[in-house]
Amino acid sequence: MRNVFAPVIGIVLAMSIGAEARAGIVLNTTRVVYPAQDKEAVLSVLNNNSSSILLQSWLEADGEVTQALPFVVVPPLVQLPSGARQTVRIIHSGAAMPADRESLFWLNVQEIPQASERENVLQIGIRQRIKLFYRPGRLNERVEQAPAQLRWSLAHGGVLKVLNTGPYYVTLVDIQLTSGGRRVLHKKNSMLAPGQSADYELQEHAQAQGARLNFSVINDHGALVPYRLSSADWSKGQAQPLDS
Repeated sequence: MRNVFAPVIGIVLAMSIGAEARAGIVLNTTRVVYPAQDKEAVLSVLNNNSSSILLQSWLEADGEVTQALPFVVVPPLVQLPSGARQTVRIIHSGAAMPADRESLFWLNVQEIPQASERENVLQIGIRQRIKLFYRPGRLNERVEQAPAQLRWSLAHGGVLKVLNTGPYYVTLVDIQLTSGGRRVLHKKNSMLAPGQSADYELQEHAQAQGARLNFSVINDHGALVPYRLSSADWSKGQAQPLDS
């Protein structure tokens, strides 16, 4: 009998845990852009849970930077009823920031569920983590030109190189390089900071002649914008939008 009922008990337990662990907060954006000239940046959070939660929000620096951040998140902790929305505000303290390039931070938004009245219930607080770009007001290029500031090249036929020469962060998605009708590189995503370079190892050697690079860039609104670099473009190493 133990062997007969064990799978059933496992299924019921998994269903119970799944019902309690389901993410219940919904953010109205996948990234936040904070123009330096604005007093604050905001996002909206919806509580999709069937009960009230505590909503906790905080910022983290990119990488291993540990110094105090020049921002305040308001409110850092708030009770949010079921079905209600909360505006989270990020306010710059006025501390000096780089004026010639974007700065990247990470915004964390976490739900803390109320204690369950039932016994033996596993509850999980789901945390969502999205990018916050602090953008200086007087950059030389428009953000729409950021993908055109990437410089691509094939090194010794076995490595695809890219250098971000612009002042913006560029998030690449679905990078594919084909040569001779065969795909020699497929990388799901990659993000390049201003001035950063990256090397992508190819599955086999490829030459610029006959090689074609396709990728997409995530814009400020979270949409994918496709780009292509074909044989005629390798001399400049500059990809073109597919709708141009």
